[in-house]
Amino acid sequence: QVQLVESGGGSVQAGGSLRLSCAASSSIYRSNCMGWFRQAPGKEREGVAVIRSDGFTSDVDSVKGRFTMSRDNAKNTLYLQMNSLKPEDTAMYYCAAASGAYSFSLCLNWGLKAADFGYWGQGTQVTVSS
Repeated sequence: QVQLVESGGGSVQAGGSLRLSCAASSSIYRSNCMGWFRQAPGKEREGVAVIRSDGFTSDVDSVKGRFTMSRDNAKNTLYLQMNSLKPEDTAMYYCAAASGAYSFSLCLNWGLKAADFGYWGQGTQVTVSS
């Protein structure tokens, strides 16, 4: 069964930490590019961090130095360690996977749009209070 299942969200105060997990089915875990996205109410979905199938990662400026994406190949699981959380990090966080044309070459330079990711989890809510 093809699926992505996120967990680990919750409510924390500013400055706190959370670790999100994304358990993937075997077929999806082999995708060229996997990523964490987030969507706040009234805003567009935005990419947060991506990891290519060879293990290299990239994240956006707004989370640099605070968020770290990693993977555990033995568990087919992705992680997003979020430290020094800010109220503006409040959003639904989604795990996604892409394996289409150019998904490997475009992964780390954010050349893929959200629409290029063909598989999505159901999301996990992160709420950061000031």
